[in-house]
Amino acid sequence: MSPVSKPLLKTVMGERQERPPLWIMRQAGRYLPEYRAVREKVGGFLELCYTPEYAAEVTLQPLRRFDLDAAILFSDILVIPDALGQKVRFEVGEGPLLEPITPEGLGKLKPDAVLDHLAPVLETLRRVTAELAPDKTMIGFCGSPWTVATYMINGSGSPDQAVARVFALTQPEAFARLIDMLVEASTAYLVAQFRAGADVVQLFESWALNLDEEQFAAYVIEPNRRIVEAVRREIPGAPIIGFPRGAAAMLPVYAEKTGVNALGLDYMTPVAAIDKALPAALPVQGNLDPLRLIAGGEQMEARVEAIIAGFAGRPHIFNLGHGIVPQTPIAHVERLVEIVKRGR
Repeated sequence: MSPVSKPLLKTVMGERQERPPLWIMRQAGRYLPEYRAVREKVGGFLELCYTPEYAAEVTLQPLRRFDLDAAILFSDILVIPDALGQKVRFEVGEGPLLEPITPEGLGKLKPDAVLDHLAPVLETLRRVTAELAPDKTMIGFCGSPWTVATYMINGSGSPDQAVARVFALTQPEAFARLIDMLVEASTAYLVAQFRAGADVVQLFESWALNLDEEQFAAYVIEPNRRIVEAVRREIPGAPIIGFPRGAAAMLPVYAEKTGVNALGLDYMTPVAAIDKALPAALPVQGNLDPLRLIAGGEQMEARVEAIIAGFAGRPHIFNLGHGIVPQTPIAHVERLVEIVKRGR
């Protein structure tokens, strides 16, 4: 499919549109009653990710309800450690829980089994692509190595990633082995996603904050750069969005050094400052605070319009600055779509 007929893909490739195309991080999820109905049919979250019939259905649900410009594969960043052989489970109210990896445990991981394990996810992608309207972009994704490593080392999410940071500083050889393994697995997974029908992929670096500049360069920029280059060796010109949440002043160097096509911005990123700091032709994505979408009303509408105006001079994809949350009223999402579709 030519990017000419897909406004969001065209934007990622650097062409400004009359109005910003729109998708919403975590757009398939618990704020939708139809998602909750499907969720009740399966035993667990990972089971849903690995059941193509249901995963394809929930991927498509937001596009049936809202006039969004893209579908994003329903999956999770932790399918990679799960595919490597690290035990992963999701507990209600607790989030993901993993058996923390140790230097000795690295040898038990199975990088050669990753794509076989993730075959159901790739089947989901093929099913969704077959049903998408020709103007809709199909987005694939994976977690970036540092972010995935923090879960693997700590065994769960963490407010400061302290356990992983100490591991990286005190066990540098083991940490480097883990990052190498994640770069290789993530590259293979993203290449397979493109071959299964993805138009563009996003690298979720969800824990890019809490790192000093040297650690950011080593743990975030370098692994992401390696993935971008390796994917493009297999898929020339592969369109890639990088989303380093919390990168703040590191955003310009991240964009420059990794070579991503477009830069996702979290809601803490000042619009005017980052617009000035980035190359004028670099596409950006973002960056409404998800809590503004919960509250709705005039404050939300004013902020949406301010973000659109702030990035009016460059290619811009409208999105939230983090994932949509379960408490979000559907009527507020409908109003968001209406405002963005209204154009500049």
